[in-house]
Amino acid sequence: MQNATMKPGPTSPTDWRDLLLGRTFSPVVVRWAALPLRLIVGYGFLAHGLAKAGRGLDAFPAILAALGVPFPYLSGWLTILVEILGGVAVLAGAFIPLASIPMAIVLVVAAVTVHLPYGFSSIKLQGVTPAGATFGPPGYEADLLYLACLAALVLIGPGPLSVAGLLRTRQSR
Repeated sequence: MQNATMKPGPTSPTDWRDLLLGRTFSPVVVRWAALPLRLIVGYGFLAHGLAKAGRGLDAFPAILAALGVPFPYLSGWLTILVEILGGVAVLAGAFIPLASIPMAIVLVVAAVTVHLPYGFSSIKLQGVTPAGATFGPPGYEADLLYLACLAALVLIGPGPLSVAGLLRTRQSR
């Protein structure tokens, strides 16, 4: 029987506290944790920015004007630029702390001005028709998830396969 004061050794079973405290992951696994976050967040922002830009020069600013957002054309184009350039920066792993600030602002504004009235859930199944499922307006859940991922990337860094990592390697030589 193992003494309660003994620490688990290499052959002892994993303790639940080890899982909660992240002590079971090797440094290699931890080092690569940022990559899936970068790919999802970067692609998500880039896709949303390109979709807004692809609808025409006036489409997204017109939506913002209808919502009562001040300076809809300036706000619209700044949002599109932040989403596209921020998405590319996160995908590349470059300037993440700097790019995260305007990206977080876009998310907070979207959550408060568009998604907040629809509640938390980002998926609201309204019904199923012969054509498929129909959904209601999304809540602010996805905005919070993106904010959490951006915060995690700022805290843990961009990880491997990143421009920041490449620059760090070149500077250390």
